[in-house]
Amino acid sequence: MAAKVVTVAFQGVDARRVDVEVQLVGGDPAFILVGLGDKAVGESRERVRAAFAGLGLAMPPKRIICNLAPADLPKEGSHYDLPIALAVMAVMGIVPPDALMGWAAVGELSLDGRIVGVTGALPAAVAAAGLGLGLICPEASGAEAAWGGDVRILAAPSLIALVNHFRGTQVLSPPRPGPLVEGGPAPDLREVKGQENAKRALEIAAAGGHNLCFLGPPGSGKSMMAARLPGLLPPLTPEELLATSMIHSVAGLLARGELTRARPFRSPHHSASMAALTGGGLKAKPGEVSLAHNGVLFLDELPEFSAQALDSLRQPLETGEVVVARANAHVRYPARFQLVAAMNPCRCGHGGPGKGACGRAPRCQTDYQGRISGPLMDRIDLQVEVPAVTAADLALPAPAEGTAEAAARVAAARTLQAERAAAAGAESQPLNAQAEGERLEAMLGLDAPARTLLSRAAEAGGLTARGWTRTLRLARTIADLEGADAVRRVHVAEALVYRRVAPAGAHPAFAG
Repeated sequence: MAAKVVTVAFQGVDARRVDVEVQLVGGDPAFILVGLGDKAVGESRERVRAAFAGLGLAMPPKRIICNLAPADLPKEGSHYDLPIALAVMAVMGIVPPDALMGWAAVGELSLDGRIVGVTGALPAAVAAAGLGLGLICPEASGAEAAWGGDVRILAAPSLIALVNHFRGTQVLSPPRPGPLVEGGPAPDLREVKGQENAKRALEIAAAGGHNLCFLGPPGSGKSMMAARLPGLLPPLTPEELLATSMIHSVAGLLARGELTRARPFRSPHHSASMAALTGGGLKAKPGEVSLAHNGVLFLDELPEFSAQALDSLRQPLETGEVVVARANAHVRYPARFQLVAAMNPCRCGHGGPGKGACGRAPRCQTDYQGRISGPLMDRIDLQVEVPAVTAADLALPAPAEGTAEAAARVAAARTLQAERAAAAGAESQPLNAQAEGERLEAMLGLDAPARTLLSRAAEAGGLTARGWTRTLRLARTIADLEGADAVRRVHVAEALVYRRVAPAGAHPAFAG
């Protein structure tokens, strides 16, 4: 006798079909599990045995062969417990074999027969829908799986409830999707006194999705302003919400199936390793760059991160994805994030002139800032110096404009970019920071003085080829905030200042 139940194996946020095949054969009683499973999969045999005993069932006195096909695909995790148990029940005649046709299953078993929640219920539901199947999952994961779209979900609290459902003595109602929340109130920019140049740069970064680095002494408000960036960003679109939530589902960050339209804001400690940032570890889990997909990755005390960890960000910043390579698999995660960083000018934090100035300047500054590689800094569009806040700044009343006013301008600029991308057939690149190829040239509209200024900056050696492209994108965003059709000289000049580039022969005011 043989039975088969469909389940999935996770490769990044993708779920691949796996067939759990169980057959009873002659020979000494044994429970043999094959198919390239990890230790957690191998332990499924004992959990299934204990769950059966908890229901008063005995394993058949035969040799049970359980194969996870395809056999060359690595399988990890405890979510294979439920499909294995269902396949054994089907081959024993406890569950009608035809009742399991049209279903995939994921779930971990408790020793008393309860079905425990697992990670990855949302991508499993999406994969089941793609296969034309329904999904059997734990009751605790039902609210999350219900977000998978047009797919049947059967969320069971225990094995006995599932058996009764298939036998027709109990009906399990389909679960409802978890709540969709907008996110809590963000800190307001009105709380930041002074620092008008830095707030302007923050608004530009929000409008175009540009990378940003604040450079200034301790207490100047760098982290404070970075924390207010999420309030300037529009909520996730439905497509972005699904993509981001699938990553968080694999990472086990969706509590009770609750999704949020607020963009991710990840702020790892500077002791984070390369694997923590880009993903990896024993099971190739998503890293901070993927958890920040469609949102913000904030790195405070940037030079304190290891050089290896920082340089591992260079490829994701360009490609919008990260590939975790292992000997037996390559796992791909989306990683389209906006990098925001903050750093002190030197190790003591007081580099430069003035009270409390560093006694080892300028070498202390050069050494400290030199921890950031040139290629990484070349990928940061806005490099903004943040001066110390003075007593006069603190005595000022709250600014007239706050987050709401800046967010309105950001939304208007993003609308212009989305319309321009749609007209160019590049809906997948709705922001200026993502524009490339023909779309970049088509959207610029540089006038002659602007092109001359940019050429002078490049000829002076202040721009790499990447810097040229990123300056064009930044200038386009500055023009969008003004609602200008063409990119003019003043827009390019401001973009060059943020990249800390001054062309030869420029006006002294521009260079400063």
